[in-house]
Amino acid sequence: MAGGKSIKDMQTEVDTYIGQFKEGYFSPLSMMARMTEELGELAREINHYYGEKPKKSTEDEKAIEEEVGDILFVLICLANSLNIDLEEAHDYVMNKFNTRDKDRWTRIEGK
Repeated sequence: MAGGKSIKDMQTEVDTYIGQFKEGYFSPLSMMARMTEELGELAREINHYYGEKPKKSTEDEKAIEEEVGDILFVLICLANSLNIDLEEAHDYVMNKFNTRDKDRWTRIEGK
């Protein structure tokens, strides 16, 4: 957990932040577009660090961590606006991976 916060804590923190503005949450479609924008920014940073496309000397330095944080913020906004409990969503997905996909990958011995 980042800074000792649970996912529920993060959802509450974002909801409190957004709740101070009259505009509130953007529509799900707008947030999906924003998520796509942020994902593109992350892709660009990954490409600069690990790919064949170095940054131009005029481009600002951005951390991959910052871009991941932006995506997490928008994801939490989307979930909050749709009343999705991200801890429940996570539990659902992990159950799916641990049942349906349990034999899909080659396990490390002893794990």
